[in-house]
Amino acid sequence: MAVVETVKTAFRESPPARNSEHVRVILSWYESDSPGTKTNIARLLNHGRLAGTGKLVILPVDQGFEHGPARSFAVNPGGYDPNYHFELALEAGCNAYAAPLGFLEAAASRHAGEIPLILKLNNHDVLHDEKDPLSAVTGSVKDALRLGCVAIGFTIYPGSSEARTMYEELRALAEEAKANGLAVVVWSYPRGSSLSKAGETGIDVVAYAAHIAAQLGAHIIKVKLPSDHIEQPEAQKAYTAANVPIGTLADRVRHVVQSAFNGRRIVIFSGGAKAADETVFEEARAIRDGGGFGSIIGRNSFQRPKDQALKFLGTIMGIYAGELK
Repeated sequence: MAVVETVKTAFRESPPARNSEHVRVILSWYESDSPGTKTNIARLLNHGRLAGTGKLVILPVDQGFEHGPARSFAVNPGGYDPNYHFELALEAGCNAYAAPLGFLEAAASRHAGEIPLILKLNNHDVLHDEKDPLSAVTGSVKDALRLGCVAIGFTIYPGSSEARTMYEELRALAEEAKANGLAVVVWSYPRGSSLSKAGETGIDVVAYAAHIAAQLGAHIIKVKLPSDHIEQPEAQKAYTAANVPIGTLADRVRHVVQSAFNGRRIVIFSGGAKAADETVFEEARAIRDGGGFGSIIGRNSFQRPKDQALKFLGTIMGIYAGELK
């Protein structure tokens, strides 16, 4: 009885959380979604150090599957332990933690309700690294619900000859996720035999990839930071004719966000391979200044000793919160 009374007292003393104006505006963009799905988007936006700002910093740890365990964790062996990443995301104040099925299953129970979770439903390994990749479906919407996730994650490779299969898989999984009140996060990474290496991050290709993810029903879109390279001759004509500004990274971020329904879909940018601190901070400033919604940073976080990772993530969050220039 005492426990029940303690819970009742806690509810009386804690006023109900209200969405900030930033969050209310963002939720208004998803006009066809259910209250359940909007609630889960709000949970992402209202958690951690950036709660209520409309910005996101998410910790993704799918690299062990995607690149191999030694390449991902040997530099910081704590990362072999799935619980390490839950703790890092919590201590840093991240909005969410995203990972494949095994990593979430390993520690989701001990951290139930402590941080929003995103279950990555497909993954690709490099033991057979084909030029036109196709990820395997490695989890389900039922798994995401069982683990208490707020969203599913899914990778598509625009430009791959296998893209049609991924688009159709995503459509079906997104429909099921939304029917069950989950949000949909799409990693949209251009790759394939028809694209040059430079083309994978060309501004025209990245903007196109963001648009495709939005058209496939993504609530949150993850893309790589774009270069000023333009891959497609026909796109070059359009950019020149319209005089689209792409001279700075902030300009290019702004154009990618514009390509996702004129900024009415959340677009976040990947951190990529581990880089020097100031390089990543400069990229965060460009994302902020270009109207991007934040970062999803894996290797640049968990490949550092935890104390350094916490300081590093804290600086990035300070940049997005407007506390740091």
